[in-house]
Amino acid sequence: MTLPSGQVKALRNLSRKRSGEDVDWINIRDARALTDLGLAARGRAGWMITDAGVDLVQRLDQARD
Repeated sequence: MTLPSGQVKALRNLSRKRSGEDVDWINIRDARALTDLGLAARGRAGWMITDAGVDLVQRLDQARD
C-alpha cells in the first residue's frame, strides 16, 4: 500500500502516541483518510492507530531498513 507522505507522517505519529510518546498534532484530513482505510480510528482520546495501522508501520520500517 502506498500512502501520501502526510498520511505516513500521521500514521507514524499515531504509532508513537500508542507507545506513550508525546507527538505533534495530527492533520485531520490525513487522519480521516487513514480512518477510511482502516488504519486509524477516532475515539474519546482522539485519533488512535488500529492494529492494521501498526502492521503497516512495521512493514514500512522493514522496507526502509
